[in-house]
Amino acid sequence: MKKIFHLALAKNWAETTDQNSTYYPPTYEQDGFTHGTSDQNKLLEVANHFYTNSIGDWVCLEMTLESLRGGRVEVRYEPAAPVGNTSGELKSLDSHEVLLFPHLYGGIHPVVVTQVFSVCRDDDGRFVEIGTLNIR
Repeated sequence: MKKIFHLALAKNWAETTDQNSTYYPPTYEQDGFTHGTSDQNKLLEVANHFYTNSIGDWVCLEMTLESLRGGRVEVRYEPAAPVGNTSGELKSLDSHEVLLFPHLYGGIHPVVVTQVFSVCRDDDGRFVEIGTLNIR
């Protein structure tokens, strides 16, 4: 099963689960989709590129292509794109390498999430660990 990950502010995800509603990231209207990654080893790089300046705790949502399709969320693999006003160009990626990221055309309902991981940050706001995924 191909896994897809999405990073979300913990308070936004908690609101979603408390209300049993559908989660949309704050930049959904501007971006036109929900960002994700299929490579768990890219999660910290993505988090530190886009969200280091954010305030608050974060969680990492794990889904599968099957769970998303069951929730009627269209998934398209496309090149990296900006999140809000932050460039989608990840600095560590080779400029000749074209990575495709899963873009979710829809929100995330709790029923499509297979696991939720805690996210640890250091005192400078950098993301340093994601739950039991054992990536650092």
